[in-house]
Amino acid sequence: MNAPLAPIQALWAWNSHHIGWSVMGDQTAPTAVLLIHGFGANTNHWRFNQPVLAKQVPTYAIDLLGFGRSDQPQARLNDEPASEKTVQYCFDLWAQQVADFCHDVIDRPVVLVGNSIGGVVALRAAQLLGEEHCKEVVLIDCAQRLMDDKQLATQPTWMAWIRPLLKTLVSQRWLSTTLFRNAARPALIRSVLKKAYPSGGNVDDELVSLLLGPSQRPGASEAFRGFINLFDDHLAPDLLKDLSIPVHMIWGEADPWEPLKEAKEWKKKHQCIQSLLVIPDAGHCPHDESPKPVNKQLLLILNQQAT
Repeated sequence: MNAPLAPIQALWAWNSHHIGWSVMGDQTAPTAVLLIHGFGANTNHWRFNQPVLAKQVPTYAIDLLGFGRSDQPQARLNDEPASEKTVQYCFDLWAQQVADFCHDVIDRPVVLVGNSIGGVVALRAAQLLGEEHCKEVVLIDCAQRLMDDKQLATQPTWMAWIRPLLKTLVSQRWLSTTLFRNAARPALIRSVLKKAYPSGGNVDDELVSLLLGPSQRPGASEAFRGFINLFDDHLAPDLLKDLSIPVHMIWGEADPWEPLKEAKEWKKKHQCIQSLLVIPDAGHCPHDESPKPVNKQLLLILNQQAT
């Protein structure tokens, strides 16, 4: 099977929105992989993984609504009136998008691979798809969502005092837009990447460009507003609790935002988790920072799936 040198890119019509996606590999194969990016990223963040995996299995990547080449509709918060032009950005929305994509476009059993918030999306989508359509889930530095209301007990005492004010502030569109526009600058993106990629591996102009481009679109700040106002949504441990689909985890040892310690606790508590691979010196996005060991593990998981 000869995979193309670059992904085939396309748009998919979903709920009156256009969704960006790409594919590499033999699209007639009996099973497939779907790659789900993290916050602020897009299909191109799998630049070092999709071509390698596609040599073995058809490998799709999708832009979650609000990111990449997908539409960026206006965000609607819980207490705001609904309209045809607004969406409530949340994990159920993104998971339904992924599940529908698997049914409508991929149309065969899948292995879901998600980084950061993409991991939470993958777990929720796996629930919606069921064992017949989702064979395995791979979490790469899955988001632990420490600012969720259900995590308040893990936060410092002073957080409970400022939380009402914090919620009021971040709900203001003028503030979320200002924060986003300030962050969506090449210098700041590169600065954040240096923290996210502690080894410095593959922090290059291409990476900055692929993250910066979608952030310059007119509606890019809307998904940011929706996401920072998700104070009561799905948490990975709750989704893992009753999941019968096998789960594998890959984690950057030096992740500055999602502590490895918590991932190890998940491994102890949840029977569905089959393995945990720790990538030395890597941070929040080891699939891009240290792609070789990540690809090796992904291929091993896929080989086990094929037997």
